[in-house]
Amino acid sequence: MVGQGQVVQIDGRRLRVTNLDKIVYPSTGTTKGEIIAYYTAIAPLLLPLLDGRPVTRKRWVEGVGTTDAPGDAFFTKQLEPGAPEWIPRQPIEHSDGPKEYPLVEDVPTLVWLAQVAAIELHVPQWRFAPDGLPGRPDRLVLDLDPGPGVGLAQCAEVARIARRILTGMGLDPFPVTSGSKGIHLYAALPGEQTSAEISAVVKELARLIENDHPDLATSVMAKAERGGKVFLDWSQNNGKKTTISPYSLRGRAQPWVAAPRTWEELDDPQLAQLDLDQVLARAAAGQDPLVALRPMADAAPLAPPAAATATPSRRSARRPLSTPVASAGPTTAATLAPMLAENGTPAIARTLSDPSWVEVKWDGIRAIGTWADGRMLLHARRGTDITARYPELTADGAPFLPVSDAVVDGEIVAFDAQSRPSFSLLQNRMHLTRPREIEREVVRTPIVYMLFDLLRLDGHDLTGLPLRERRTLLEDVVAGLDAPVQVPPVFDDVDAALAASREFGLEGVVAKDPSSRYRPGQRSPSWLKLKHTRMQEAVIVGIRPGKGGRESTLGSLLLAVPEESAGRRALRYVGRVGTGFTDRILRDLLDRLEPLRVPKAPLDGVPAPDASDALWVRPELVGEVEFANWTPDGVLRHARWRGLRPDKTPEEIVVDS
Repeated sequence: MVGQGQVVQIDGRRLRVTNLDKIVYPSTGTTKGEIIAYYTAIAPLLLPLLDGRPVTRKRWVEGVGTTDAPGDAFFTKQLEPGAPEWIPRQPIEHSDGPKEYPLVEDVPTLVWLAQVAAIELHVPQWRFAPDGLPGRPDRLVLDLDPGPGVGLAQCAEVARIARRILTGMGLDPFPVTSGSKGIHLYAALPGEQTSAEISAVVKELARLIENDHPDLATSVMAKAERGGKVFLDWSQNNGKKTTISPYSLRGRAQPWVAAPRTWEELDDPQLAQLDLDQVLARAAAGQDPLVALRPMADAAPLAPPAAATATPSRRSARRPLSTPVASAGPTTAATLAPMLAENGTPAIARTLSDPSWVEVKWDGIRAIGTWADGRMLLHARRGTDITARYPELTADGAPFLPVSDAVVDGEIVAFDAQSRPSFSLLQNRMHLTRPREIEREVVRTPIVYMLFDLLRLDGHDLTGLPLRERRTLLEDVVAGLDAPVQVPPVFDDVDAALAASREFGLEGVVAKDPSSRYRPGQRSPSWLKLKHTRMQEAVIVGIRPGKGGRESTLGSLLLAVPEESAGRRALRYVGRVGTGFTDRILRDLLDRLEPLRVPKAPLDGVPAPDASDALWVRPELVGEVEFANWTPDGVLRHARWRGLRPDKTPEEIVVDS
């Protein structure tokens, strides 16, 4: 009952909790007991982010109130009188004397803070040094604060712009929907520069974005300048300022959380803040997008963004092959995963450089090639050794590179009779292991190794060099070699390249920042995929259960389209889709599909691997997917979920031609 208290023991600490039934969030009925339960459950993800930092609290003693009548709140720095002696504390000198801040290192401290209505936990970007004084920041933050008339979608657009710049500076930013209105971007730092120096760099970053995108963003603090724009608040990197900690609750009308997100989630046009239940569900599924946000002891100091975003002439002087170009390093195919591109748009691609750097997107198999001891070894994207499958590249008599060693990146491509890349033809060779079968297919299905990057040369690691320099060296290395090794051309016009690739039936193009360094195993906004996707409506006929992080929900949807066959209309299976879902969409689909469950498949012809663990549903719900093209046997390739089409019935589906 309200007002009654009890003594609890948590991790060996005894503390008194009261009023567990007290409603703190009237709009949702969320109680103090539920807040304590949240902080207890989220502690494994929250405590590492608080560790070593002084925590400023924002308290709502009488509850947060409602949107129309918000509750009274106040900030507190000094640890409250009567706080348990076992809570560690550290003084910070202020103009009116020292204040002792709590250090939140364990679950009992979190529970005590929730007990005294300290709902929001704010921290600086630095940790205490061993001498007890404020240390140097080990992370930066950029607060994307939407002005009047601006929503999360525009914040996400600005976040992607900031990400490209930060990535070019050698940082890996992480987005957090703030639990209030906007988005915070964090990036780990080596802790070698002062707060003032980091503030100056982030301020320059904000000004750079404002100058390039004045219609989207502003770095001016005056509220009169923020209408219709995202305010880029760089000032929170000041050593005396704090930011809401990721995973902290917010004192809004809803129990929203400063929730770490993935970059894929920011692409969702329905992006929204997450509440405590949603965040707990993600944590229970093993999702922690901030797992890598930790001090970077071995990283280089942060440089201003101007150097990282400069776009000099694409053609630089050719460097002699004998010149040392970088420090030697252990870059080999066995340890190197290829750098990946993000999905993009022509408008964003044009901002990467002027003129643009555009390559054909080859519909083949990504392959890292290691040249050593006069022989080429090939490894697929996930590290599988595929050397024996392509003897025209790897056997005796294959193209000989005129260098001692090298690591290259490219795509193995098969071409059809019209000289167009054909993934279907390439499948004839992808999984072959028997020498006789491989020998036969070498003649029947010839391939070309399209090289677009050079990662190592004569003992030197090139991944830190700009792309334009790596490409120049690559062209020197393969100059004069005959097919099946080629370095395809680079185009300088995004729109023209897209139009030409569409005309020739190609998959699309890849736009790259010519100043970008190579980031093994990372998906970088410095490289953008622009694909000619198509749309198709389809009816859901089954569910495949999720695994791993999706164990409690669905893994993919089985899809079909109506088709006339033998004088009657029937359903034809067109494959499955397992990407493009947010957590909210997954929950909604499960709720809608559960009442439609049936004991057997509503159609014939579902391949055994897809049908083996399927849960079947009545074919009533219509959805839409985007996809690259149809396979020869009529299955959607590279399908991605776009959403339900409640305005359509299965009978109204028209098959894309």
